Amino acid sequence: MRPDRPEFRPDPALSRAEMEELQRDIAEAAVFTDDLDFDPDDVSLDGPADADASGNERLVASDAPVIVGVDQAFLDGRAVSAVVAIQDGAVIERAHAVSPLSIPYIPGLLAFREGGPILAAFEELSAEPDLAVFDGSGRIHFREAGIATHVGVILDLPSIGVAKSLLCGEPREAVDDRPAGWSTPIEAGPNVEAPDGTVIGHAYQSRQWDRSQSINPLYVSPGHRVSAATTVKLVDALCAGYKLPEPTRLADAYADEVKAGYE
Repeated sequence: MRPDRPEFRPDPALSRAEMEELQRDIAEAAVFTDDLDFDPDDVSLDGPADADASGNERLVASDAPVIVGVDQAFLDGRAVSAVVAIQDGAVIERAHAVSPLSIPYIPGLLAFREGGPILAAFEELSAEPDLAVFDGSGRIHFREAGIATHVGVILDLPSIGVAKSLLCGEPREAVDDRPAGWSTPIEAGPNVEAPDGTVIGHAYQSRQWDRSQSINPLYVSPGHRVSAATTVKLVDALCAGYKLPEPTRLADAYADEVKAGYE
């Protein structure tokens, strides 16, 4: 899959001020309303995505949307970027790229470290995705341009971010010890370049233990061409009994599998 907006590629050679200004341009170009080629109500998983016994992927003849999960593993200054495509509850393709990392992790500038390697993995993908689910933030970001937004805009691909911790913004309600299926909006505050009270995502409790130990919520947000409300609906439909959405859970496992081949 080739970039639709290559001028937004994250260049790690930029100064911090230039990176932040590019993110503002990305946020301005992003669409935080639904612009999908499928009905979100048609997305559902009854259980873990299926692959044939040999582990080889197969193309499913279906009109169902193709949804990809994106995740990474790291090895000796390199990123192992993995993209796993599922359709109709089956894995249809896996693609990866191994790329050098040019800069260290800087909060709020993740796309300039890992966005290029992720784009390299997308270029290895044959399937045409309808939606991408990223392990990282989308609109829940200081400048409303997390990695799911940045890559989503470059590819003009509907995308959502699913993070395990809250980068910025303020939950409307306390998030501790909530039951499965609960959610609350994340609103922009003084650390987000958006009007106070803007809903930039949600805390979403995908699973919960029926015991004293508690599972933390996920922080889900629009990347591009998806609304905040639909983001929650899609993540709920894709979790398949696990805490993480099935696309990113599979991408995480595939990234680790590829990494093991280099060790």
